[in-house]
Amino acid sequence: MSQSTTAADPRNPHQMPLHRKVTYSFTDLSGNLLYCIISTYALYYFTEVYGLSMAVAGTILLVARFFDAFDAPVWGVIIDHTHTRWGQSRPWFLWMAVPFSLFVFLLFCAPPISDPAARAWYAGVVYVLAGISYTGMSAPITSVLPNLTSNPDERNVASTFRMVGGNIGNFLAVTFILPLSTKIGGSSTSANGWRVAVGLYCLVALVLLVIAFLDMREQNIERTKPISIRDSFRAAKANWPWILVVVANVVFWIGFTARTSMLPYYFRYNVGNESWTSILNGISIIQVLGMMSVPFLCKRLHLWGTTLLALGFAGAGQIGLAVAGGNIPVMIVSWCIACLGTGTLCSLFVLMVTYSVDYGEWKNGIRAAGLLTAIGSSFCIKMGAGIGAFLPSQILSIAGFQEGVKAQSASALTAIHFSFTWLPLIIFVLCMIPVYLYKRYEDQQDKVLGELKARANEVEAAK
Repeated sequence: MSQSTTAADPRNPHQMPLHRKVTYSFTDLSGNLLYCIISTYALYYFTEVYGLSMAVAGTILLVARFFDAFDAPVWGVIIDHTHTRWGQSRPWFLWMAVPFSLFVFLLFCAPPISDPAARAWYAGVVYVLAGISYTGMSAPITSVLPNLTSNPDERNVASTFRMVGGNIGNFLAVTFILPLSTKIGGSSTSANGWRVAVGLYCLVALVLLVIAFLDMREQNIERTKPISIRDSFRAAKANWPWILVVVANVVFWIGFTARTSMLPYYFRYNVGNESWTSILNGISIIQVLGMMSVPFLCKRLHLWGTTLLALGFAGAGQIGLAVAGGNIPVMIVSWCIACLGTGTLCSLFVLMVTYSVDYGEWKNGIRAAGLLTAIGSSFCIKMGAGIGAFLPSQILSIAGFQEGVKAQSASALTAIHFSFTWLPLIIFVLCMIPVYLYKRYEDQQDKVLGELKARANEVEAAK
């Protein structure tokens, strides 16, 4: 989204039609349809299908994520300085549809490379390219929201549609990709099964992105005026709600990814029934209920209170998983509780980032939606996902985990259990600290929006 001075934006509330909210949700649906395969199964695929060691695979995930996480601010600046007849964020859904789908497919196509070092380099390079293209596709999802409507309630509803769509994409990805690849290839470690299954998902994601592009409309592209890249970073100066959201979002994704990346290992080795991986991933669709409740909860508990409540649910679910042992009913109930929390959190952090765009404009006179939302969303997801996959991989490696065997040692099983249950719990508790500190700035929201509207009205009256 273009940076603009406060005076340039009249900020008239705009009602979004239902069909546009639905197609807006297609953006996150398509993104999660592919990205959740990566975040949930990349470590498993690298070690069990592609033959990389746990230590090497974990290092690739960390280094690659650390590298391509910093493309988020670059994409934000690019979006902020994009000027087309379609808008500034909208065209990127069209332009990135093919690269995003292509690189995700290449990541899971398992070319027959015999040299271990060459295999590792291939996995790392394509992983980075898939991540960069994901940012180019996903950063506009958040940056376009402030320009779809300036009505806070409409933003909440549109964001809820988006998150429900994203959760549907997550459900379709993590629930069916493993059984589909197994059906096609004959086993969960079949390279051809993964290649064909992921290829089908990539085609669906590409079509959804094109549909979203065709239907979407940005409302204020004529009223914004660009400023320099240097000045765009000033929107983050003293923007404490944005800083706190960035910290909280990174921490959350560390815990979330640690849990999801360990799920296949936990049910394959600790429980001894790999089919439960897809079953529990399917049950995670329950988090839609949490997402749908966000507009109602936020009206009563505000963003910070709702976020603390969701973190409490996520933590309680982790405790249940930790003490369940092999009790499947207890695990299912605990998993549902945890998913209600984490699914709701994904929606809440997006709303927090959106408000920080308004706060930055109020504080510094600069509206840098592209930059602030790219860092507050895509950067946080990537950085958190990289660390969240790296931590358990190193814990397992130290504990003596062996790739491709039927049974693990007692120490490796303990490490898997800790990484799947207690590690995410600890991280979710830490996430509560910046969320609580965010309260002070959310209390100023009415004042901020009121003053922005007053400034815009003064400019309009002077014309």
